Amino acid sequence: MSGIAGGRAGASPDLPWMLRLSFTISNKIIDACLRRDGTVNRRLFSFVDLKSPPSANPATGVTTSDSIVDPSRNLWFRLFLPTESATACENLPVVVYFHGGGFVFLTADSKPFDDFCRRLSRDLPAAVVSVNYRLAPEHRCPSQYDDGFDVLKFIDENPPPNSDLSRCFIAGDSAGGNIAHHVAARAGEFKFRNLKIRGLIPIQPYFGGEERTASEIQLVRAPVVSVERTDWCWKAFLPEGSDRDHPAANLFGPKSGDMSRVKVPKCLVFIGGFDPLKDWQKKYCEGMKKNGKKLKMIEYPKAIHSFYMVPELPESSLFINEFRNFIYFG
Repeated sequence: MSGIAGGRAGASPDLPWMLRLSFTISNKIIDACLRRDGTVNRRLFSFVDLKSPPSANPATGVTTSDSIVDPSRNLWFRLFLPTESATACENLPVVVYFHGGGFVFLTADSKPFDDFCRRLSRDLPAAVVSVNYRLAPEHRCPSQYDDGFDVLKFIDENPPPNSDLSRCFIAGDSAGGNIAHHVAARAGEFKFRNLKIRGLIPIQPYFGGEERTASEIQLVRAPVVSVERTDWCWKAFLPEGSDRDHPAANLFGPKSGDMSRVKVPKCLVFIGGFDPLKDWQKKYCEGMKKNGKKLKMIEYPKAIHSFYMVPELPESSLFINEFRNFIYFG
């Protein structure tokens, strides 16, 4: 699908007024939590970060349970298993999922991601392992990558029930898409006993650099993401003294290594036309292809950042279908 032209006047698509209001309120609260000294007001954010407990009751067609990997760093994951699909009694593909939130906000049990992973598990269907990784700025890069890789090693030794580890996919949205890439790259150099990673699915992945791209300049009034907020999050996440051309942020920038030698599986990348990060996502796709990686890019011209979290948006259903086709049919 083609991209969209335009400037500041076309920085946001038509959205239901309730959804737009929700985004406006959320953005104001998030911005209020980001302190000038580089710390986060987590007490304030806790008032809006609603949590969902694990549930063995399959009322929505999915059961959930939590597994601790390392209590010393609060590393755990939530497992989602479908109960109503025709394949419920068969071995399911495994999707290891990393949530978004700018590396700074939200957790695996935050209600939006609990709802989203339930939907993935039921509609794909799949066993979804949603990773609760450490957050910045309390824990900087590469803590999140370490946590993700350690969860892969844990499930390799402790397979989730009703799952087929030979069909494992690593996915994540926004900052989670960034984590998914780096964890998959590490996994490519490791020999697992049971786990075989078949694909990588970065969903509107959070990449960046010192350069200001056209989409960052033009889409200044887009919902969910702002340049000021992403700059703050990069500074909180990257190692002290680093700029946005650090290889964790800018994979194909002036400080990056040789990506042609990095082993990653086939990729499916989702991009939205109203996402200020879309130019960085396209640079990622171009760089991956130039370095010999098998990659399919899907762009929804009218999609905002985090469109997949809103089931009533038409692109959300299209996204689920493409996700399903990728893990089942390649």
